[in-house]
Amino acid sequence: MANLKEIKGRISSITSTQQITKAMKMVAAAKLRKAQDRIIQLRPYSEKLSGVLQNVSSTLGSETPNPYSEAREVKNVLIISITSDRGLCGGFNANVMKATSKLIEKKYKSFQKSGNLEVLPIGSKAHDFFKKRNFKIIDTYANLFTRLTFENAREAAEMVMEGFLNKRYDRVEIIYNEFKNVATQIVRTNQFLPLEEKALEAGTASQEYDYIFEPEKEEIINLIIPKTLKTSFYKAILESNASEHGARMTAMDKATDNAGELLKELKLTYNRTRQAAITTEILEIVGGAEALSQG
Repeated sequence: MANLKEIKGRISSITSTQQITKAMKMVAAAKLRKAQDRIIQLRPYSEKLSGVLQNVSSTLGSETPNPYSEAREVKNVLIISITSDRGLCGGFNANVMKATSKLIEKKYKSFQKSGNLEVLPIGSKAHDFFKKRNFKIIDTYANLFTRLTFENAREAAEMVMEGFLNKRYDRVEIIYNEFKNVATQIVRTNQFLPLEEKALEAGTASQEYDYIFEPEKEEIINLIIPKTLKTSFYKAILESNASEHGARMTAMDKATDNAGELLKELKLTYNRTRQAAITTEILEIVGGAEALSQG
């Protein structure tokens, strides 16, 4: 059985750790509120913009070509993996990296072996993970979360879009955590480029839109599509940012509770050990007194 000094030291150490996890939970909660507000405000705009793009595209047919929908033979692939810069957020980062590795193993193993697969990590955890495994990485935007603004996200999106137009990449996939609530984050794997033809939502499929184009159709389409892609890219980053703080808040809450349970057990052990030590001392004193009286 551990001695009293060891148990007392462990109690002190766990108490300090519990204070840290409480503080980290409070910080994550404050950051989550801000990040959640940003993604909730962006979602309706992004969904409406995508809906307008789908409706406009359905009226154009093949008369107006869309370079971002060009389906060609896949020779070069880019995978965008979005994690966080820091840990202590449960399985948040591990889930994304596991999903990315699974996607590569399942669909793009041959591209990786031939050197035709690149990874764009956003977040230090993804950068370190793929660098250690000798993937071809683009580390320009690994620290994007330290300066998370639409302008910086747009710059990264434009780099990816330009690479697709220049045929540096024939397919771009993006993997991130979608924020559902504080306790739940859903790993999403979406094809970013080329744009896939998606059926309209059930609620709007029966509606017919008669658009008046001012200026020309081509000019409007060339404006809407890049803007939709940049907004979609920024939305994925904000989803991941909110998910990170939610995951960290949940992880720190559980860590705090676990520390409390451990403290209860240690304090009980401490009291039992102390009681046993006192009992032993009393018995020794009584035994010594009895021996002296007999002597």
